[in-house]
Amino acid sequence: MFFKRLIKNKLTVVGAVLITLMALMAILSPWLTTHDPYKMDFKQRLNPPSQDHFLGTDEYGRDVYSRIVLGSTVAMRVGFFSVSLSLILGVLLGLFSGYYGGWTDSIIMRIMDAVVTFPTLLLAIGIMAVLGPGLINLMIAIGVVYTPRFARVVRSSVLSIREKEYIEAARVTGCNNFSIIFQHILPNCWPPVIILSTINFGYAILWEAALSYLGLGAPPPTPSWGSVLSEGKDFMVIAPWLTTFPGIAIAFVVLGLNLFGDGLRDVLDPRLKE
Repeated sequence: MFFKRLIKNKLTVVGAVLITLMALMAILSPWLTTHDPYKMDFKQRLNPPSQDHFLGTDEYGRDVYSRIVLGSTVAMRVGFFSVSLSLILGVLLGLFSGYYGGWTDSIIMRIMDAVVTFPTLLLAIGIMAVLGPGLINLMIAIGVVYTPRFARVVRSSVLSIREKEYIEAARVTGCNNFSIIFQHILPNCWPPVIILSTINFGYAILWEAALSYLGLGAPPPTPSWGSVLSEGKDFMVIAPWLTTFPGIAIAFVVLGLNLFGDGLRDVLDPRLKE
């Protein structure tokens, strides 16, 4: 029933296809690259798309197609680890905040409110300024920025679930708080968390590109979609392919993740079921 409802929505299928293509490109990147993405050849500098260089070359003569393909691994890595970090932190904070309530809820949610008050990009830049540039620190920054979203979603679910009859039955039978939280409450919180994870994955890729564009991402010469865009911004008039193709890659992946996330919401949200 789950897959039948999922494939009924054509836009969801389109999103799934785009995500699958991106994942395959990241996994198979060593075999899909046609040139060494790090090799410079100034004789081939700023060549337009051709049979030898599918998407042209950059200002150093490097193959743009190979750099975009290899950049997909950076995007997937950042998206996966940053969302995983925010999911783990947010779920734990939301569980304890919603279940225990009182001063525990007040402290946790006031901290989450303080994080949310900062604009996303400025907060990420601030964290990067403290931790320093680099791919690991970029993942941590994005993960921290999106933690409040998971915490709030999980907390709202816990507030309704903890009053259910089966939770009272678990208390009566002698289950301790940790057992109730992780065995009875947490499994019923997963649908909105899965939907949010899918959507935030796309945002994480977008913010990775933005921070890499500002020089706070993967260190050179490691290619990422944001750094490829940044390197090509000075040549937009004479070499538009340097910014067009990585921009299209980012747009397609984020679009695919959002379409798939909307489809999951339609399937997993009981209020939307026929």
